[in-house]
Amino acid sequence: MNRLILAVSVATALFAGTAMAQELTGTLKKIKDSGKIVMGVRDSSSPLSYTLGGGKYTGFHVEVCEKAIENIKSQLKLPKLDVQYMAVTSQNRIPLTENGTVDIECGSTTNNTARQKQVAFAVTTYITEVRTAVKANSGITSISQLKGRSIATTTGTTSVQHLRKHERAKGIDFKEIFGKDHADSFLLLESGRAEAFVMDDNILAGLIATAKTPADFKIVGEVLSIEPIAIMMRKDDAPFKKAIDDTIRAMVKSGEFEKLYNKWFMSPIPPRNTSVNLPMGATLKAAIANLNDKPMEEYNK
Repeated sequence: MNRLILAVSVATALFAGTAMAQELTGTLKKIKDSGKIVMGVRDSSSPLSYTLGGGKYTGFHVEVCEKAIENIKSQLKLPKLDVQYMAVTSQNRIPLTENGTVDIECGSTTNNTARQKQVAFAVTTYITEVRTAVKANSGITSISQLKGRSIATTTGTTSVQHLRKHERAKGIDFKEIFGKDHADSFLLLESGRAEAFVMDDNILAGLIATAKTPADFKIVGEVLSIEPIAIMMRKDDAPFKKAIDDTIRAMVKSGEFEKLYNKWFMSPIPPRNTSVNLPMGATLKAAIANLNDKPMEEYNK
């Protein structure tokens, strides 16, 4: 009888293990089978995601993703999980996520309804306001003063679209100059080729904080758009999305999320050990209190 019970127990365990393996689908199965995960990161989206050089990446969203990946490793009972960091741009981040080259994109991507038709987003982890960076001595303080000026923006982003749609931009004609990434766009402003740079306030603050002379720049003007920023992944992969969302929910509940926010937005950060100094705003506090993956359009009604 004991042998029979033992045999049944072993068979049950084997069946359960097989069933669990069979239940894995999508990205989780890909990770389990390959023993690796590819994280999409940005070169110059400080303090969310940026490079330290030499293939090293860091930032608020990078750390959130690393925490989620560690939890996935435990969930899949993997003795080792190889994390490969791949630099993506505003232009290629969605295609590379869609085609499976990147498994999880941990940058500065806005969650909007158009993008939700192509990819999925984790619950919101940052909310940005699209504003304008200018040189401190430019005299520019509002949208109305941008007429006839050159405006820098990053290829593949939506910031200048918001500028054109803003009611105070009616009748204002300006010239767009495109940077290949955020650092390139800021260089356009820094070198004088552009007189303003329209982008997410956290990216502007991060670039100014790491500039040679931060006091030479300031963020001005009206808020052009409120945008939820979130970790991006492939569409229709509920188990993988749940794994990421569960990590974020646990971080919020434990207080780890707030500590991480303060580390990246309120404290000195590498490489120059300067602070972005962006306290958590009321809109983000509300989103964290009620975690969701609502698109940008819900915030701008």
